[in-house]
Amino acid sequence: MDSHRRTTVDEALPDGQVFPDGAGVAGNPLNGTRPPAMDAEAFHAASERILSAINTVIDGKAEAAKLALTVLLAQGHLLLEDVPGVGKTLLAKTLARTIDCSVSRIQFTPDLLPSDVTGVSIYNQASRLFEFRPGAVFANIVIGDEINRASAKTQSALLECMEEHQVTVDGHSYKLDEPFMVVATQNPIEMEGTYPLPEAQRDRFMARISMGYPDKDSEIEMLETHQATSPLTRVTAVVTSADVAGMIAAVQRVYVSQAVKEYTVALGRATRESAMLRLGASPRSMLQLLRAAKATAALEGRNFVLPDDVVTVAEAVLAHRIILDRKAASTGETPHSVIRSILAKLPVPQEMSAAPSRAGSPRGGADLRHSR
Repeated sequence: MDSHRRTTVDEALPDGQVFPDGAGVAGNPLNGTRPPAMDAEAFHAASERILSAINTVIDGKAEAAKLALTVLLAQGHLLLEDVPGVGKTLLAKTLARTIDCSVSRIQFTPDLLPSDVTGVSIYNQASRLFEFRPGAVFANIVIGDEINRASAKTQSALLECMEEHQVTVDGHSYKLDEPFMVVATQNPIEMEGTYPLPEAQRDRFMARISMGYPDKDSEIEMLETHQATSPLTRVTAVVTSADVAGMIAAVQRVYVSQAVKEYTVALGRATRESAMLRLGASPRSMLQLLRAAKATAALEGRNFVLPDDVVTVAEAVLAHRIILDRKAASTGETPHSVIRSILAKLPVPQEMSAAPSRAGSPRGGADLRHSR
């Protein structure tokens, strides 16, 4: 079996541990290597192809499609939370189909076991060795449908996968292929037979999207185009996994000034000090907020981050991580309204020195003036 099909952390599998031929995902040759960053022109073309493909299936949800792509390029995970029938799973499937990579779908149910997600070691009597049978999480994009229907024990099986991009079974760690993204859906209004995601689990998701209902024109267009067959059947891959890796590498090179870093930290500290919140944003959320801002800047055609990039993704990244004070909740406040209130009061840096050059390196002596 090809060496790149072994998704283990070690040089070789531990004694008595083997992957059977054909098991797991068709690993890509990017693992273990640092892909070159995609140039700006190719980045723009690739992102436009992905967004165009998604928008042909999801009517009237261009912002949700862009945010989903932002999370993918920022190496995060996405939580789609809304009422049934608004296209949560359809958005996840469409995003997965636009990329030529491995995809798996897990339908979370109360009887789902952690081993169904991560995999299990099975003793092979013929070889007298334990063979690791990879679970559904061994894919580039993992769609977790109705994640809150699974027990807390099964939900926790995703924690290591999402944070460290690896799976540990029977004391042995197996590396997941890159890029790796979990796109989970859940219904916020159904309570019977569900297990709400704990704060630690929600904190692993970079962003949460509420799809919302489409507008009148979009809903009429959906009735005209979706009644015979789903447009999803016509969606084909428009980029490869290597392209996505190159786009991720380009996002990582986006320049962040000291002023933007201080602005991001000030936002996080303001949530922790707010009298309207019992739980503010975690340090992990600040890191993910900045990563999402870098991806936003790249999608806007810039190789440097502005405060507006942080503002653009702040609600999606922070709202599901904070907890309202009871008094604030009783007055009709929401996590989104609190974040908007904090952003409105937070001073925006007017000058950010050392703006980056086109090559992506800081250019000394230059000021980038910006005001919101």
